[in-house]
Amino acid sequence: MEDPAAPGAGSPPTNGNGNGSGKGKPAAPKGREAFRSQRRESEGSVDCPTLEFEYGDADGHAAELSELYSYTENPEFTTNRRCFEEDFKTQVQGEEWLELEEDAQKAYVMGLLDRLEVVSRERRLKVARAVLYLAQGTFGECDSEVDVLHWSRYNCFLLYQMGTFSAFLELLHMEIDNSQACSSALRKPAISIADSTELRVLLSVLYLMVENIRLERETDSCGWRTARETFRTELSFSTHNQEPFALLLFSMVTKFCSGLAPHFPIKKVLLLLWKVVMQLLTKQDSLDIYNERDLFKTEEPATEEEEESASDGERTLDGELDLLEQDPLVPPPPSQAPLSAERVAFPKGLPWAPKVRQKDIEHFLEMSRNKFIGFTLGQDTDTLVGLPRPIHESVKTLKQHKYVSIADVQIKNEEELEKCPMSLGEEVVPETPCEILYQGMLYSLPQYMIALLKILLAAAPTSKAKTDSINILADVLPEEMPITVLQSMKLGIDVNRHKEIIVKSISALLLLLLKHFKLNHIYQFEYVSQHLVFANCIPLILKFFNQNILSYITAKNGISVLDYPCCTIQDLPELTTESLEAGDNNQFCWRNLFSCINLLRLLNKLTKWKHSRTMMLVVFKSAPILKRALKVKQAMLQLYVLKLLKIQTKYLGRQWRKSNMKTMSAIYQKVRHRMNDDWAYGNDIDARPWDFQAEECTLRANIEAFNSRRYDRPQDSEFSPVDNCLQSVLGQRLDLPEDFHYSYELWLEREVFSQPICWEELLQNH
Repeated sequence: MEDPAAPGAGSPPTNGNGNGSGKGKPAAPKGREAFRSQRRESEGSVDCPTLEFEYGDADGHAAELSELYSYTENPEFTTNRRCFEEDFKTQVQGEEWLELEEDAQKAYVMGLLDRLEVVSRERRLKVARAVLYLAQGTFGECDSEVDVLHWSRYNCFLLYQMGTFSAFLELLHMEIDNSQACSSALRKPAISIADSTELRVLLSVLYLMVENIRLERETDSCGWRTARETFRTELSFSTHNQEPFALLLFSMVTKFCSGLAPHFPIKKVLLLLWKVVMQLLTKQDSLDIYNERDLFKTEEPATEEEEESASDGERTLDGELDLLEQDPLVPPPPSQAPLSAERVAFPKGLPWAPKVRQKDIEHFLEMSRNKFIGFTLGQDTDTLVGLPRPIHESVKTLKQHKYVSIADVQIKNEEELEKCPMSLGEEVVPETPCEILYQGMLYSLPQYMIALLKILLAAAPTSKAKTDSINILADVLPEEMPITVLQSMKLGIDVNRHKEIIVKSISALLLLLLKHFKLNHIYQFEYVSQHLVFANCIPLILKFFNQNILSYITAKNGISVLDYPCCTIQDLPELTTESLEAGDNNQFCWRNLFSCINLLRLLNKLTKWKHSRTMMLVVFKSAPILKRALKVKQAMLQLYVLKLLKIQTKYLGRQWRKSNMKTMSAIYQKVRHRMNDDWAYGNDIDARPWDFQAEECTLRANIEAFNSRRYDRPQDSEFSPVDNCLQSVLGQRLDLPEDFHYSYELWLEREVFSQPICWEELLQNH
């Protein structure tokens, strides 16, 4: 791979005379044309249509449900239906589920839950499959996919109201602790889908309930809305052992990666974990939906939520147009002017309000004072004596655009709490779902992050199969391997789809955690970020993008007739090459484009304002990798690529900037800049290489101090008050064991009366 920072990168080879050939002669026209073609491709000018992609928290409801199942599991839909019908006939005579009144349906569900409490593992599995059939929408009685999805939602609310979630959660705990299943899987040379049958059934029921209840619709009844809020509270605050449900799923992930439970269906675990965290935490649409305020007004600083939405670029002003090929914002010609009496005002300049940090003002004044008066005043930004009038105006303009984020306020408060722990008192921390989740994750968080990145690495399309890597295909490989070419093609599609879904769930989960921890407290965000960096998340994401991203985004690893709920309504066609290749007509794969944007956003959050991590992008030669991603004509993806290129441009050298002027222009037009931003040059005082190590060490020390102060508070702290009153101490009531009064005389005889006391030594010591 060519080093973009090397002299001459992106230009034809030259000799000492600067000619394109080794003999000192000018290059032939054919060579110049080849160079122009290479240059056009480097700048992203390839034949790719503009992708009409709408980014959101998740895909459509049907798509999210269909990704729960692998194609290898399709025969189990029939098994679930048979288990339900056999049980239903013994309880209800001559009627179908959809014909029953609600009270009768509740009575039947209550009976199902009673029949779950049996010793026989085989009987318990059949009842669990009957419950799963209800959660899947009783498709045997439906005529269309819409009906299946409707009854799946209805049944899931009904199941939750009858206590099914708690019952299946207890069964999940039992199955996780099933040492026999773990040891059996460890002894097998090859693990298949048959080894995770019970776990897959339980996780499928839980996932369907979480996903269906999470979905909000205007037609939902008051009872359903109340049930949704109750369910959200139940997931957030208390489950088994008074821990959030997400922590149980995190423990399953680490147990799987440690090799102790290779039979865990990891795709289902990750999907459920992602959706549970999404249901734990507040809905983040407010962070992602583009704010409709006038971006050209600069009188007021942006709020934190506007910072997340505008600065991080969740939506762009120009919508879904190609960032590299848009026309500038200019008024239309007079012939196309709107026929209205009102004058149309068009924005001048760049389409955003500039922002200034306190540090930028201090830096500007430090340089100005050194130049004009020969000394500085530290962090004083008010004293302007001795400075010329233009400097006064510049400082005034900078202060008008000063922006103080919530993170800055939290860092300042943390510094004051560390300096004055006694006078400021104990900090009151609100018990929000995000705070409870962080407290539960705190001590095992490094293991959680390493486990997630291990699985992401195994699922990345650029990773090569290794014998020592973890097996993420246990819940997709059939018990009997395919024997025909068509069966092998189907399994190949299923495996690729399986990996794509894993990448999607992990990328969305990590981004969700970072966004919400950042809003909760900046050091919680930094703690997660630093452990991701320590676990080599940055090179892993770059390794993921070191492929043909355009091919990855347009990949069609799916068989539409085998997707849920279509496969439950229609008779499955005969397996042919045509049926395998007959997919949707979309120009891209939603989940793959979603994953790419998530990973780019993750990379941006890890490297923003962190010069040591920016240098990692340079060292790993990310510029050519990221530039290739610009071939995908999707505004949001291109914006995050341009952000990543912007922060490292000053380190790539003058030759790289000269050879990539179109990219530089796109960065200038489309990425928010600070008012005195010198991103295109190399004179940033924060770019001193000897400070990189100290930067991470200082950050780590601040994080450890934050975690220690807030979460490691022993009861017998040295700051806790001491009771010096003898009567008060002797008058305290102590909780003694019930049998104490039977044995206290023996204790006195053994521990007090029979022990000799050396009074001289006692007096000498005191």
